[in-house]
Amino acid sequence: MELKVQTRNVLGKKVESLREEGLIPAELYGHGTKNQHLTLSAKEFQKIFKEAGESTIVNLVTEDKKTIPVMIHDVKTDSLSEKVLSIDFYQIKLTEKIRVYIPIEFVGEAPAVKTFGGILIKTLKEIEVEALPQDLPHHLQVDLTPLDEIGKNIAVKDLKISDKTKIFINPETIITSVVEAKVEEEIIAETTPAEAAPEETPASKETPAK
Repeated sequence: MELKVQTRNVLGKKVESLREEGLIPAELYGHGTKNQHLTLSAKEFQKIFKEAGESTIVNLVTEDKKTIPVMIHDVKTDSLSEKVLSIDFYQIKLTEKIRVYIPIEFVGEAPAVKTFGGILIKTLKEIEVEALPQDLPHHLQVDLTPLDEIGKNIAVKDLKISDKTKIFINPETIITSVVEAKVEEEIIAETTPAEAAPEETPASKETPAK
């Protein structure tokens, strides 16, 4: 995957003018690398980010056709519009291992949810791993179809992870499980007599003035 970038001279608050042109300001840094101010197409970035996420190598292609392998380290977005405001790229060395968080992707359906009315609980969304950049998985897939009974679970040890990838979490840690649905008490109006409005008594009625 490649992203074309250009050197950026516009800094500070002036970068808003770049966003209005459909560009995103970015920073490139890394071990033993001088920080660089960059800019790139917002449209092209969205396309690559959707596919790569933050755990896949992306090659930045500069104006002089130089290729720089990076990871998408941080993406700042507007909390309301979700528009990307800025990006941090981390330059990597293909011969050095790196530690990143890999997202968990849940696929399939848990039969115990549909058949027995169980509730699917997901306790992990990502797992920290270490590997050479080219050996990093894009995601860790969890198949939910084995969860065919209440009480069954899937743990980290059940994942298919390459020997080239080291994980930093207890293998016994539960990723997802199916538990019994809580029975809610039904409140029946008839069991609690409604408070009747006090009846008018003759004494409480107004007496016509004479």
